Amino acid sequence: LKIASGVEKPDAGFVHIDGRDLWEEEIEARQRIAYLPEFPDLTPYATLDEIVSLVCRMRGRPLDEGREALDFFGLQGASQHTVRELSLGQRRRAVFAAVLIGTPEHVLLDEPLAGMDRSIKPRILAWIQEQVDQGAAVVVVSHNIEPFRESAARLVTVKGGKASSFAELPRDPAEKLDLIESIAQGGIPENP
Repeated sequence: LKIASGVEKPDAGFVHIDGRDLWEEEIEARQRIAYLPEFPDLTPYATLDEIVSLVCRMRGRPLDEGREALDFFGLQGASQHTVRELSLGQRRRAVFAAVLIGTPEHVLLDEPLAGMDRSIKPRILAWIQEQVDQGAAVVVVSHNIEPFRESAARLVTVKGGKASSFAELPRDPAEKLDLIESIAQGGIPENP
């Protein structure tokens, strides 16, 4: 995900986002991507207002959208706090708030429910489904597969450095979960 989102440059090859090279046409390509890392890595002295303001400017969005994103995660009261003043959970929610800004066409989420309060998880799942319904390509990397099984349209697994893609998942939720569980435990169906 770090390579696909442009956080790390690949040693070889390239990343194209809608036909734009992520490293040669950065501005155009990056405006189409939203990335939630598993571990938040924010500058410690920036306030939450400064962070969402920067993201709003980068994505050409009004500042109110950044404030709404902070509200979504219950961080409106912490907007003047610096990152170093926040708990790890608040930092994670702040990074996720930045993901909500704009209408990215490619959403990359690494463990999106990890460290989130029980009350916010349904809202996050609803937001993810909304992105899918609006036509965004949403990639979720998670060890907690149950919340995503119903909306999963494709499964990709990496084992021994080799990626396998499963484009046709069963429609029945129980069968889909059984297949996902089997693949997660190392089983590969005969006709992937």
